[in-house]
Amino acid sequence: MLPDRPDLTHADPDIQAYIKTLEAEIERLRSKGGRASSREQHSVLTEDVLDSTPVSEPAEPPTTINIITTSASGIAKRTPRHHYLRQRRGGMGVFDLETPDDEPPAVLSIADQSQGLLLITNHGRAFRMPAGTILEKPVRGRGGGIVERLNLNPEEQLVVILPDRAQGYVALVSQTGMVRLLRHHIFGEFMKPGTLLYDLKTFGPLAAASWTPGDGDLFIATRLGRAIRFPEKQVPPQGCLGIRLAGGDTVVAITPVYPDSRVFLLGADGRGTLRLMEGFTPNKAPGAGGKTALTTDHLVTAIQADQAGDIFIISQLSKIIRFDISEVPEKDGVVQGVICMSLRADETVAAVFGPHY
Repeated sequence: MLPDRPDLTHADPDIQAYIKTLEAEIERLRSKGGRASSREQHSVLTEDVLDSTPVSEPAEPPTTINIITTSASGIAKRTPRHHYLRQRRGGMGVFDLETPDDEPPAVLSIADQSQGLLLITNHGRAFRMPAGTILEKPVRGRGGGIVERLNLNPEEQLVVILPDRAQGYVALVSQTGMVRLLRHHIFGEFMKPGTLLYDLKTFGPLAAASWTPGDGDLFIATRLGRAIRFPEKQVPPQGCLGIRLAGGDTVVAITPVYPDSRVFLLGADGRGTLRLMEGFTPNKAPGAGGKTALTTDHLVTAIQADQAGDIFIISQLSKIIRFDISEVPEKDGVVQGVICMSLRADETVAAVFGPHY
């Protein structure tokens, strides 16, 4: 819903004329087929602004690395990363995956077009798919369905898409805080489609997953901004409780860390920070209650960002922004974070980190 029209009596005449033009365009859309959708209205009001957002530097040289945008039900597209211009932190971004209003983006991933992808659902089942088989589209483009290739169960949705690797482990964490580590060979090219990664009744729905080398710590974060860090070697083969949750809280992210690591924390309100692990004391074992990592009532994700690179953030209205991670201040204590993405009647839903090459 659009906000009430403010009093423009004392506004600059050029601004008044511009707003009247936008309002006329909304009326045109309404007259075409009834009320314009919320996404159409948002697009009309912001498209000119987004398209003219200042860029701090030009796009990278052409690359085969792709940004893959996917909805929970499997509407997906891939776009070469160099097509996303690098903006300044705090910008509004540009529109990306075109989906229906009730089908917002849910998963953001990055992979070379030649790589295989590991797709994991909320039921803890894993599938493989070549990245190159996902429909390639421009930045603002309509995706294609991929779920029909996976034969999902009722109410089963995609939660994680990871690029294939030939070493390390996949760290899995459920919404209830249960964690398990599985070696890379389990996810090889001969993996049976729909392989069950854990007992769903014991662990609960999958919240997040991440590749990890296997020799560091795991950092698990919750929706209410709490987190725990502990040695991943303390996780038994069958899995265990990774973090004890307070009432109403749920896990949203897991990432590998080391004592000198940095973790990018992002709230749904577009505010984020780079939390230094030197200021986040590890527990000796998993299973304890977490402590505040970011002051927020809705944490979206936590991503290891040790290298120089770019953060990509996508919102519920499918706006996406790319900016250099160096623009986010490093902090060794609890903060509210800085504005990473400016939002209007919107919230962030996913992010991914892409190292510079």
